[in-house]
Amino acid sequence: MNYYMGIDIGGTKSAYGLFDEEMQLIYKETLPSDETLSGEEFFGRAEEQIRRFAARADSLGGTFCGVGIGVPGFVDFDRGKVGRIPSLPKLDGFAVADFLRGRLGGAFPILVDNDGHCGALAEYRQGAGRGKRNMLYCPVSTGISTGMILDGKLFRGSNGASGESGHMLAAVSGKERLSCMCGNSGCFNSLCSGKAIVSHVRRWLDAGEKSILPELAGGTDRITARQINEACEKGDALAIRAVDQMAHYMAMWIFNVYMLLNVDCIVFSGGLLAMGEKLFGKMREEFESYHTNGFPVEFKFTELGEDSGLIGAACLLC
Repeated sequence: MNYYMGIDIGGTKSAYGLFDEEMQLIYKETLPSDETLSGEEFFGRAEEQIRRFAARADSLGGTFCGVGIGVPGFVDFDRGKVGRIPSLPKLDGFAVADFLRGRLGGAFPILVDNDGHCGALAEYRQGAGRGKRNMLYCPVSTGISTGMILDGKLFRGSNGASGESGHMLAAVSGKERLSCMCGNSGCFNSLCSGKAIVSHVRRWLDAGEKSILPELAGGTDRITARQINEACEKGDALAIRAVDQMAHYMAMWIFNVYMLLNVDCIVFSGGLLAMGEKLFGKMREEFESYHTNGFPVEFKFTELGEDSGLIGAACLLC
């Protein structure tokens, strides 16, 4: 039996999974991600996990066939090197594959890709995109992005940095602009991601607007997207405004990508799925108000849940 390892690096936590040759997850661990660590320190800890998982594969009488790693940022896929990772800036520019190959002796393949690409690959092969020729995978959580399956293949672009559609610029007024860790202000990621909407809500509260959110969260600085969702369900006007803003800019974001690529299957994943129809229903309604070409578009939710990036990382190997 051949075994494969997937690693899904996140800004707050990282998941490690062991897969059999049918790409079925048989063992998983989740550990906190420490943003204070250098590349050597961060992936030194990953090395320890790889050694442990390789030993587990050996104990099962199988062959450990490699490691696929998904990271939340720009990746040079051919070189296995990360570019910019806004949520883990100390990893910027780190040559992940070379480092791990050097530490592990090059005994097996090590592939590194963007986490959105990994999620797209997983949903296309095992999840909501099965049987589709073209698919957009759109994680909506702390940040937003797009993984693209075009004509049955994962599209990485010229430098492996395709799909960062959340950093496309929207035409917004100065009062709506917030800076993004991509270096620009007014991108979609700064308007409708989970992290951004919390920043907008805090700014509105600082300007004197009223809401139950500070009481609900135990302080303005403790507000999260989860509390915004809860306050919206309680009829709080400011929370409803926040969700409406998210739906508006998400509709523009998805419509722009759709018009560029004409992909008729769009799969959403991520923590903001918890907002359900109050967010995605409004988003679809506005999308359809722009959608005039007559071709049907299917909106779907992930079938693999939080494991999509982990599964996709392992799928890089085969």
